[in-house]
Amino acid sequence: MLKIKIVPGENIDRALKRYRKKVRNTKQLKQIRDNKEFTKKSKAKREQMAKAVYLNEYKLKTEE
Repeated sequence: MLKIKIVPGENIDRALKRYRKKVRNTKQLKQIRDNKEFTKKSKAKREQMAKAVYLNEYKLKTEE
């Protein structure tokens, strides 16, 4: 559970913005979506490998 300390006199919009940023940085929403359905280990590994290949090709392309 994420906790955001609100300073007295702080605008609620600012506190919400900090909360959303913390949720995005901790990747909490992605975990919730991933846990909605079971993913086989082989499929997760395949997706991880595909992501690594894509990132490697992207880095090589940007270095040129």
